[in-house]
Amino acid sequence: MDTIKTILERRSVRRYTKAPVPREILLQLAKAGMAAPSSRDARHFRFIMVDDPLLIDQLGDGLPYAKMLLTARHAIIVASDLNMAYDAASTDYWVQDCSAAAENILLAAKALGLGSCWTAAHPRPERVALVKKILALPEHISPLCVIAIGVPTGEDKPREKYNAAHVHFNKWGLTP
Repeated sequence: MDTIKTILERRSVRRYTKAPVPREILLQLAKAGMAAPSSRDARHFRFIMVDDPLLIDQLGDGLPYAKMLLTARHAIIVASDLNMAYDAASTDYWVQDCSAAAENILLAAKALGLGSCWTAAHPRPERVALVKKILALPEHISPLCVIAIGVPTGEDKPREKYNAAHVHFNKWGLTP
């Protein structure tokens, strides 16, 4: 699938078949996430791959917008090792860095014929605490998001999202 087509056809999938996704495929998604750029090339991304049904159920039941995990049956938590992300001489870009990694995962999932859906942990303290507790994350590992991964039913279709009024050339107000 060509890159532009993948980008334009990617959407948040909330309906899954419950079919398993092999760990080899999950590792491909982690590799795609690690290919994302990061500030100062810090490479502080951490990916917690979840395929344990008990943990999936706990995440799906505990996070308010993550019910799709109950049928996706797989999750990737994109997190940062804050010990590596922070530097006294630089600005904090961990959220942007992890967001780029998460987007790579979402696009790679689409390219591999899988469905995915981003649900936020950060910046909600109660969601971050829940994810950290369920997955026994150390204090210095901060989860940005939980991405549902699974085999889509095909019910969730891509939508046209382009709006020419949101594009400006050279100066504000000069649209295509």
